[in-house]
Parts: sequence; C-alpha cells; structure tokens
Amino acid sequence: MSTPQLATFKIPAIDNEPMRSYAPGSVERKALEAAIAEMEQQLPFEVPCIVNGKEVRTGKIAKQPLPHDHARHLCTYHEADEATVASAIEGALAAKAEWESLPWNDRAAIFLKAADLVSGKYRYKLLAATILGQGKNAWQAEIDAAAEFADFLRFGVKFVEELYAQQPSKNAPGAWNRVEYRALEGFVLAVSPFNFTAIGGNLPGTPALVGNVVVWKPSPAATYSNYLIQKIFAEAGVPAGVIQFTPGPPAEVVAQAINNRNFAALHFTGSTFIFKKLWKDISANLDLYKGYPRIVGETGGKNFHLVHKSADIRNAVIQTIRGAFEYQGQKCSALSRLYVSASVWNAGFKDQLLSEIAKIKIGAPTDFSNFMGPVMRVLSKPHIFGRPAYDKIIGYIQKAKDAGGEVLIGGTGDDSKGYFIQPTVILSKDPKSVTLVEEIFGPVITVSLYEDEDYEKTLDIIDSTTDYALTGAIFAADRKALLTATNRLRNSAGNVYYNDKCTGAVVGQQPFGGGRASGTNDKAGSISIFYRFVSARSIKENFVNLEDFHYPSNLV
Repeated sequence: MSTPQLATFKIPAIDNEPMRSYAPGSVERKALEAAIAEMEQQLPFEVPCIVNGKEVRTGKIAKQPLPHDHARHLCTYHEADEATVASAIEGALAAKAEWESLPWNDRAAIFLKAADLVSGKYRYKLLAATILGQGKNAWQAEIDAAAEFADFLRFGVKFVEELYAQQPSKNAPGAWNRVEYRALEGFVLAVSPFNFTAIGGNLPGTPALVGNVVVWKPSPAATYSNYLIQKIFAEAGVPAGVIQFTPGPPAEVVAQAINNRNFAALHFTGSTFIFKKLWKDISANLDLYKGYPRIVGETGGKNFHLVHKSADIRNAVIQTIRGAFEYQGQKCSALSRLYVSASVWNAGFKDQLLSEIAKIKIGAPTDFSNFMGPVMRVLSKPHIFGRPAYDKIIGYIQKAKDAGGEVLIGGTGDDSKGYFIQPTVILSKDPKSVTLVEEIFGPVITVSLYEDEDYEKTLDIIDSTTDYALTGAIFAADRKALLTATNRLRNSAGNVYYNDKCTGAVVGQQPFGGGRASGTNDKAGSISIFYRFVSARSIKENFVNLEDFHYPSNLV
C-alpha cells in the first residue's frame, strides 16, 4: 500500500555545521576528553558485520590497532565471509523496492535526523573513535567526523531536493512532461578509506539518499568509527538491509560484489592502483551485468603550492605548513610539491618555513598539544597497519637523499611504540626527482626553486610532472600571475586555491574531486555526485486524443 503525499514539502534551511574549538577549559574539550577516557577504558570493542539489520559474527577475527600505540587495539571485528557477503547482496536487493518507493520527504527526514545525531548525541564518541583509531588530533577529528559528516548529510538532502525539482521547461499542447530520477537497477558497492570518517559515511550515504541499496566495505583501519556510523544510520531510521556493513578483506569482499549480475555501481575512495584494477575487473565483467555499471572514484594526489615573487611570504609559509603536515600528510589533497620563487625563498621564506616547522610537536593524538600524530596506511593482504606507511615514507626520503636531494628538516622517524615520522622538507634540484613525481602520502614535501623569469616555464613543469590532478594552490598578489597560472594549469587540479592551502574543501562551498589519475571528478559535496547514482526516466502524459493519422501536409 503506497503512502499518499498530501503536500509539497520543503526541507529546513541548511547551513554548514559550526566548528567547535576545543580550547583549554572549554565545555567541548572536557566532553571530548571524557569520551576518549571512557573509550580507552572499554577497548577493545567487538564489531560484528551488520547484515539485514542483524549482527553477524563469522568468527574470522581481525584487529584495528591504535596507530599511536601499536601494541594495543581499538577493536576486534568479524570479517565478512563469502556467505555473509552473499546474504548482504541478497538482503539489499530484497530491501530495494520498498526503500526506493519511500516518499522523498521520509527519506530526507531520515538523513536529516542522522545529521543531528552526528552533530549532537554521537559527536564526541565519533571524534574519540577517530582520534584513537585513525590518529587524528582533536581539530582534525572535529572538521572530519563531526562537521564534514553532518554537512554531507544535510547538504545531500538539499542537493537531492534540487535534483528532483529539475523538470522539463516545455510541454506540448495537451500534454505534460516530467522526469523521475530512479535509483540504479541493482546494488551499489561502497569502498571507503581509513583517513576520513566523513567519507566512510558519505560513500554509502550518497547513493542511499537517492533510493539505492548499498553493500559497504569499510577500511580495516577505520572499522570502529564506521561501525558507529552504521549504528547512527539505523537509529535515524534507515531500514534494515538498505546499507549492509561488511568489513573484511578488501580483495575478497569486493571481488564477490563486482562478480554479481546485479552490481550497479562502485563508489570508491582509495589508491589509484586499486581503482584502476577494479575498473579493469568491472570492464571484464560487462557481459555479466544487467547494464553498464557506474564507476565513481576519488584516488590519489600529488598536490602543489606555487609561490610567486609577489606572494605574501608569511601567509604562504603558514598555509604550506598546514597543507603539508595536517594529519601527517595523509589526505589525498595534502601538499607534496612546493614550487617557490628563488627570490622569495632567499627573502625569508626558507628561514620562516624551517623555523615554524621546528615548532611542530608530534606524538599521541590523545595529547591535545600534539599537532601531528602517527602514520597508518594499510596493506590488505595481510591486514598490516602503520608499518607499510612508515617504511614507505622513510624509504622515499632515502631515495631522495640518494638522488642528491637535501633534507632541510626532519627525515627521521620513531617506530618503537607508534609509527611517527618527523615533518620533512627536501630541497631538490631535479624537477623530476622521485619525491616530486610519486605519491608518498605522508609528512614530506619537496621544494623546487625557480628563477623569477622562469615562472611560465615552471607552470609547464607543474603540469607535466605527475599523472595526478587533484588540488593545487597559487600564492600571488599579482592578478596577472594568478590568471596566467590558472589558465596554464587548467587541467592540473580539480580544486585550485588562491592564497590559501590546497586542503580543506568544505561541503557546499568547494565541491571536491580531481581528474587524470586522481579520479572521476564527480565532485563530492555538490549536486553533481548525485547524478551518478540515479537513472532518469522521462514521462510524457497526453491529454488530447488524436483523431487521424494524416499530417496537414498530406492534404490536397
């Protein structure tokens, strides 16, 4: 029995979630410290799979360690086995018809409630899980797990309302044209990363908001915070089976999903290598599927700052430090390549940069005075946390030194308790050196100096050095220099910033995504992403019957 829609509803006014400062003595700092202390007393937690609204314990146990203290772990979790994934797919498909036909205002209400649960009841618990499990300090956890996640949910509702309102502007006499935005036929596979709790929620949430059902494979290194998100969705009213929570070995879970005839879309954030492999695997299966699956992905970056001779030195220095070393450089948007005018470098940029970096404190994120925490990239086979990231980053620093690069600061690490690497600046005379070309995903920036008269040549170097095209920033007071760089670097970054760091896109303000090897540039945080998870159907209704098949031109 369908539910009648007795009014045209308008959602409440939407705005970005206000940030909380966590300053000493503040109410929010005390609340967060209490949440962290409570969580530390209770760990390790046990996390089951959630399939069709029920907890599934497979007995195949894996652990999510604390990256700042790798001898301890935040949770143990049950890995989804073949039977569990099969049940998740079957259950999602069974839930599809009712979920897709739910009136839009009811779906909107569910996700608006989820946003309020994130920003209210669960705020400090989500932050504590992100701090302990994913190594973020309080501020980085706040902008991610609280503010950005709530923004994704609320603005998502706003964007879908706008999407549904897009209707044909013309109608023939005696007829009415309209468009409905159907969910995709089948299920969506969401594969989320470790580094953003908000992305963990947004990857299944975006397709679900427009009526899709989702099998969600969270990152092993974000299992507990993502499990809390699954519980928030359920408490908000997402029906059982609509979002299936299936942690487990990525290769096995993903392969089982994309080998299913009803696979309809991939929503992915992670490594470029894995994304390309999945694209190939999906392409090889085209004869299996009912239709052509949608592939939506955001992957890596080799992001740049370009400092022109007219730049404000102090601003460029501070923005560079934040862009490079917030969250240990473990953002796909993090600064990695720094191109500086030689005159600016010698006029104080170098000295200020090194002086400010020397003030950075590194250690456990539970100590609020630490600006940087541990690194924690994951290998999927077997699940190894932290060590691969640490070894990879230290290895790149050594490669740069072997090739003649000069380490100006940092370059060392300590893996005795957690995986900590000092913020590192490398000066290279080779514009194609390994640390200017390859993604590192850690707290390392490489500086390349250019003569003032070689500004435009440097633009060509920036554009051609790497396959990535995610973010970039241009620092200049000279408007002509800004416009020249913008035009020459048009395809070098999906998000570009003037006199601001290359990280920190805000939902509803700077839609996020890049091209080339950085992804499909479908712009999370905007209406654009929702087009990828709907299949439009045009409907024409005729009110006036034809009396004859002849055209007027047939008359004699």
